[in-house]
Amino acid sequence: MYYQVVSFSHKNCELMMREKLAFANHEEVKTILDQLTHFEFIHEVFIVSTCNRVEIILATRDNFSSFHAVLGLMSQKSDLSFYELKNTAKRYDDEEAIEHIFSVVSSLDSLVVGESQITGQVKDAFKLSFQNGTAGRKLNRVISYAVKCAAEVRNATNISQNPVSIASVAVAQAHKLLGDNIQGMKGIVVGAGEMGVLAAKHLLRVGCDVVLIGRDLEKVQRVADNLGENVKADTMENLPKYINRYRLLFSATSSSDPVITQEMIENETLPRHWFDMAIPRDIADMDLPKLELFRIDDLRSISNENHAMRQEQAIRATEIVKRYTDEFYTWLRALSIEPVIKQMREHVSEAIEKEMARALKKGFVPKEYEKNMRKMAEQMFNRFLHDPTQNLRASSTEKKNANCIEAVKKMFNIDTEHVDLKQYKNDHHSKGYNA
Repeated sequence: MYYQVVSFSHKNCELMMREKLAFANHEEVKTILDQLTHFEFIHEVFIVSTCNRVEIILATRDNFSSFHAVLGLMSQKSDLSFYELKNTAKRYDDEEAIEHIFSVVSSLDSLVVGESQITGQVKDAFKLSFQNGTAGRKLNRVISYAVKCAAEVRNATNISQNPVSIASVAVAQAHKLLGDNIQGMKGIVVGAGEMGVLAAKHLLRVGCDVVLIGRDLEKVQRVADNLGENVKADTMENLPKYINRYRLLFSATSSSDPVITQEMIENETLPRHWFDMAIPRDIADMDLPKLELFRIDDLRSISNENHAMRQEQAIRATEIVKRYTDEFYTWLRALSIEPVIKQMREHVSEAIEKEMARALKKGFVPKEYEKNMRKMAEQMFNRFLHDPTQNLRASSTEKKNANCIEAVKKMFNIDTEHVDLKQYKNDHHSKGYNA
């Protein structure tokens, strides 16, 4: 069994391509999950789709075949060519895949290093696939370790102090452009989801009033009420009124098409500072002389300039991720040796029973000696297997001995592919391995 990640992120994939690759809803994700697990060489899969990345995380029998299956299905979904995706995708296999997942969950691979949303987004992505029946124990143990790694990164560094998000970077940039004049201004926030709420909170902190706009007035009103008296709720049908009256706008909807277009503009002379935090983009390209528009990738550049100190902590955090990756594989190899040892002993027991039955049938052993002979045979084999099994347990923690363990499995005709390793967890711990 192998691990693999196929990654399309802000690091290797332009905004327009990420828009085409992004999943609009859970049903789209489930369709691809079902198609991928239909291939016999893919055990499990889940998909992380955010404004900055699409990550396909797999447990496979064959990484070469799974990689090309992912590219083929994503090509059909996005109408991008197979070879364009192949040249763009970043492929991570096995230990590189685990290290990448741990880095993503620890927010070290985020557009804004240290942002606090990604851990929950990855957990939700796995949960969706688990409930869909397309992810299980093979990927669950990866996520469990990744979450522990992210927790240590937060505790051992200050990378997540004063947590940063795209929304906070956008508001900080607006504050930089407008200075103290931002106090008392009205900020229009389109979208009442997590990103929109974060933008509203940051606007309130810098002294703005907020108009929160969404499709469902009842839902938007509840969110606005929770944010306080300086937040007003309204619906999308009134959006044109606001964008022609106020200069400050932040948009983060889940719409598959732009919600703000050139046709909605009536007053072209109004100075505007707009921040599009959505993938796909919420604001269409438009030619307005006094519009200053910041998109996701612009905010990334601003973030990189303004958070150089955070990179120092990221170096420390990367070392933690590397250690957790090594520990995960040590744990995995140690855990996986127990079913090998158990099946070796089962083969021995079967051999003893078979030979005892033959000896009794042939009259080599009197019936009254059967119990003692069986006990002696078991003790002989236990003594014979003691040193080899202890050596196997010791060597299982070392990467260089992986081929040796595979050779043992082949010699003894042992198949652990469908074994639930959880049943061996306590045995494995009692023999000195750390989970």
